[in-house]
Amino acid sequence: MLRLGTALLLAATCLLLSTGVAPEVVVTCEVGAAVHRLSCDDSSVIVVQAALYGRADRETCGEGRPPSQLADTQCSQGGSAEVLKTRCDGKRFCEVSVTAFGTPDPCVGTFKYLQTNYTCRPAIHQVTCEHSLAHLHCDEGQVISLYGATYGRYDQTTCTFGRPASQTQNIACSKPASGVSASCSGRNSCVIRVDNSVFGDPCVGTYKYLELAYTCEYPSTIL
Repeated sequence: MLRLGTALLLAATCLLLSTGVAPEVVVTCEVGAAVHRLSCDDSSVIVVQAALYGRADRETCGEGRPPSQLADTQCSQGGSAEVLKTRCDGKRFCEVSVTAFGTPDPCVGTFKYLQTNYTCRPAIHQVTCEHSLAHLHCDEGQVISLYGATYGRYDQTTCTFGRPASQTQNIACSKPASGVSASCSGRNSCVIRVDNSVFGDPCVGTYKYLELAYTCEYPSTIL
């Protein structure tokens, strides 16, 4: 399992370097309620390339740890990259609890860490409150290419005007908004209704919003 995870991390890094895009690498040690944080500036969004939860060497997050907790360097949790992509792609800022990756434990007795390779890509970032319409639009001749879309709530400040506190307290509420890609990708423009009838309800009673990021690209021409 680890060899595959390590290979993916190395392949993603080499690909990014070959295209001139410098990858961001974040490592968070598994200590208590550790939080893994990814972030980009205001003009770009997160695109996860690869991730490893486990241990690939004896040095990373090894300070002060007994050798027995660092010996297993063939330890990784399958599906870590997919979890991070679902949670973080298309966002400017993302936080994930490291403990969320530890069930089942890929190597009992080993001190683990979460390492993520990602890039910050220029994108149009958009947030649309529930019961509203999201408008995606590109210039003439270009089409929408979606980076990511989620429906739910991640904080107590977005889309809160006029809402009672009880509707904005749950900030652990989200689901991938896959319908956006199906409706908008490859089109010049589209309109999406943001409500439970379209995306389902990931948290009943919470006032939600659609967060997405996309770019406008010229469609590929097949000769």
